[in-house]
Amino acid sequence: MILDLDTGIDDAMAIAYAVGAPDVDLIGIISSYGNVVVEQAGYNSLQILELLGATDVPVFLGEPHSSTTEHFDVMAISQQIHGKNGIGEVSLPAPTRQLETQSGVDFLIDAVHQYGADLTLVPTGPLTNLAAALQKAPDIATTIGNVTLMGGALTVPGNVSHFAEANINQDAEAANAVFTSAMPLTMVGLDVTLRTLLTTKETGQWRDLKTTAGEKFADIVDYYIDAYKVTSPHLHGCALHDPLAVGVALYPSFVTTFDLDMFVQASGEDYGRTIGDPARLNEPTTDKVAINVDTERYLKTFMDYLTTLFKAH
Repeated sequence: MILDLDTGIDDAMAIAYAVGAPDVDLIGIISSYGNVVVEQAGYNSLQILELLGATDVPVFLGEPHSSTTEHFDVMAISQQIHGKNGIGEVSLPAPTRQLETQSGVDFLIDAVHQYGADLTLVPTGPLTNLAAALQKAPDIATTIGNVTLMGGALTVPGNVSHFAEANINQDAEAANAVFTSAMPLTMVGLDVTLRTLLTTKETGQWRDLKTTAGEKFADIVDYYIDAYKVTSPHLHGCALHDPLAVGVALYPSFVTTFDLDMFVQASGEDYGRTIGDPARLNEPTTDKVAINVDTERYLKTFMDYLTTLFKAH
């Protein structure tokens, strides 16, 4: 598995899920922009991996901005939800490792060529890195085993506009290139992530472990929960957006999916909308969309994996 993360708070939980899952060989993390700038995302990933004792997982820098811009600025709402440092203003020790010198895009291409159908990619930020890899090495679309992404919204409104979810909205052009490729794709969007919620009851269980990882993650996620009280008080918890995508990549049965080849609207008022592609309705589908989730079973697995991991660190 490779994670492609704009490491904010739910991305940190996605890293913990992948490290804690007993059946994952996490071979690398690619950094993206979004919740923070790309360099901060890479730094955060190194810090979280070190906190969890996973210092064998290399971290690569991906693209610093969208495929159609020359610069990226973090949105104010992202800083409100994740903190300016991306991890809830919690202080972690400086990592003892450096970021890799190879680009994240080249690392991904090499990994697909090496592992083929055995490789799963989980992007939980913009799809800029994956689209760049597809443009540079089109063969990876039919070589990679699976892509399970966190992004999009089909049956519910978006969270940055009525139509668009934040990750897709960062680079709709790149997202469209990915969605309309021959790549086997599962979209884990707001349709299901808003049904998987964490509360202070769960973070309290981590705090009670009296370990560094348990206490730090409780502090980080409590910041996220407090932000949700302001931005989405009707949810009564924080959504497990990114770790749900990792869970579904490993156990597709967590969700009910709908086969639908999709495209992404890249202009106009509905920029970023993820919707069925009328040009491919009669073609064999490569895209799946998660439309329901076994919340109870997923949350139990999530807590089992993370609590066991935090006990040891």
